[in-house]
Amino acid sequence: MPQFILLLHETPSDFSGVSAEEMQQIIGEYTAWRHKIEAEGKYAGGEKLKDEGGRHVSMRNGKARVVDGPYAEAKEVMGGYFIIKAANYDEAVETSKSCPHLKYGGWIEVREIEDLGK
Repeated sequence: MPQFILLLHETPSDFSGVSAEEMQQIIGEYTAWRHKIEAEGKYAGGEKLKDEGGRHVSMRNGKARVVDGPYAEAKEVMGGYFIIKAANYDEAVETSKSCPHLKYGGWIEVREIEDLGK
């Protein structure tokens, strides 16, 4: 069955006013959603990414350039991802609609993973 990655995009300030208790409740919603799609045989993986921004690597004039990112003024960041199994884009999108990420102002990019015949 084809696999799709759900890339969870958000504005850096989306969770800035959330208390520790509220954050635990929100994490519980994501965990419950993961368990639900796991029980349906759709879950194939996923993780929350650290808030620290990682590194951006690009090539400039033949040299690798590495910078910290995203910057504080970034309009959006990627907060995490899920990998799901779905028959097609329609099913993958339908599955993504129930993800709690949408409830908290984020948006989800749905992309099919190319099967390279590994």
